[in-house]
Amino acid sequence: MPITKLSDLADPELNPCLVIKVGSSLLVDDDGVRTVWLNGLVGEISEARRRGQNVIVVSSGSVALGARTLGFDKGGRGSLADAQASAAVGQIALSGMWAQLLGNHGLTAAQMLVTLMDLEDRRRYLNITATIERLLDAGVVPVINENDSITTQELRFGDNDRLAARVAQAAGASSVLLMSDIDGLYDRHPKEPGATRLEVVKGITPEIKAMASTESNSGMGSGGMVSKLQAVEIAAIAGACVVIGNGFHERPVERVMGSRDEAGVGTLFLPRRRRGASKPGARKVWLGGRLRTKGKIIIDDGAMKALIHEGASLLAKGVIDVDGRFRRGDPVSIVNSEGVVVANGLSEYDAKEIHAIRRLHSNEQQTVLGYAPRSSVVHRDLMSIKYVPTVA
Repeated sequence: MPITKLSDLADPELNPCLVIKVGSSLLVDDDGVRTVWLNGLVGEISEARRRGQNVIVVSSGSVALGARTLGFDKGGRGSLADAQASAAVGQIALSGMWAQLLGNHGLTAAQMLVTLMDLEDRRRYLNITATIERLLDAGVVPVINENDSITTQELRFGDNDRLAARVAQAAGASSVLLMSDIDGLYDRHPKEPGATRLEVVKGITPEIKAMASTESNSGMGSGGMVSKLQAVEIAAIAGACVVIGNGFHERPVERVMGSRDEAGVGTLFLPRRRRGASKPGARKVWLGGRLRTKGKIIIDDGAMKALIHEGASLLAKGVIDVDGRFRRGDPVSIVNSEGVVVANGLSEYDAKEIHAIRRLHSNEQQTVLGYAPRSSVVHRDLMSIKYVPTVA
C-alpha cells in the first residue's frame, strides 16, 4: 500500500526510509545553535529507528555556524569566498554536533559531503547510492550536506530542498520531510487573510505552482516554496512522497505526522504516475532527477502525446528544433513548444545531426546523414518522463 496520509509516515511498512531535511534557521539563531530543539529532533530520529525506519538527515547550517566562528556578517554569504570559508569551518562543528547528539542515543552518524556534479554524473551517483545503502544496512544515520566549501554558484544545488530529493532518489527512500518555517503549502501567501493550508496534493500542476512564494519567513535559508515544489517533482520521479512542515515546534516530526490525539500538520505531496505506467528503473530515476542537461530538443504536440501516453521513443519526425551543443550520449531535456520539460533522456545523435533530420521520416534521413539512421532520436529505454498532464 502507498502512503496516502500524514500519519502513514510513522508506519515502517509504508515508509521504511525517511529523509529529513533541516534548514539553517532551525539549527542556528542569533544566540547560536538551538541545542534544546536539536536534542528533541535527535530523540525523534532515535524513535523512528526503534520503529524500524531508516533515517537520512540532510542538514544545512555549515555556513551559518562557520560565519559565527569567523565573525563574518550577512550570515557568511556576503561573498562566495566568505561562504566557502564559512562552510569549511562550520562543517567540522556541524558534523561533530550531529555525531555527539546521535551518539547520546546509541546511534552512529556518518558525514557525507556532496556536490551537484556528484549526483549529475552517473558513476558518482552510483557510488553515493552504494555508500548510503551500506551505511543504512549497518544501522548508521547518514548526515548529508552540500560541499559548500568548494562549490560555485553555477555548480551547486543552491538549497538543500532539491538536494534532499536527489538523496531520496539515490537512497530509494519512500518519503522526504522538508522541515522549514511554514506549516505547508497555502492556496495564497500565508500572511494574506483567508489563506488555507492544503493537506494533500497529488501532482504539481500549474495551479499549484501559482500558489508558491519565493519568500522565506526567516531570511536565513536559501530556498523558498518554489524550491520545495521543485524538490517534490524530483522526488516524485522515484515514487517518493514529500511533506512540508514547520520545524519551529517541539517534537516537529510528531507534529507533522500526528499522534494518537492530534492530526498531523503539514502538506503531503503524493507522486503521480501516468496511467498504466510502471515504476521507473534506477537509470530513469537518475535521468529524470538531473538538474542540468547539455541541451534541449523541442518537440511537437504529436510527439509529446506519443511519449507520455504511448511510452514511445522520440522520432526525428516529431522534432521541431534543437537548442544547445551536445554529443551523442549526452543528457538532454525534451521540451514542448511552450517550454515545458516533458522528459530527460540520452541523445542518440549530436545536436547538429538532429537539427539536420528534424521533421523527416526515417526513410528520408539516410540521404541527409550519410549513414543508416538509428531507431530514434532518444530511445524510450534511455528516457525519463517528467511531465504528467492533469487529466492523466
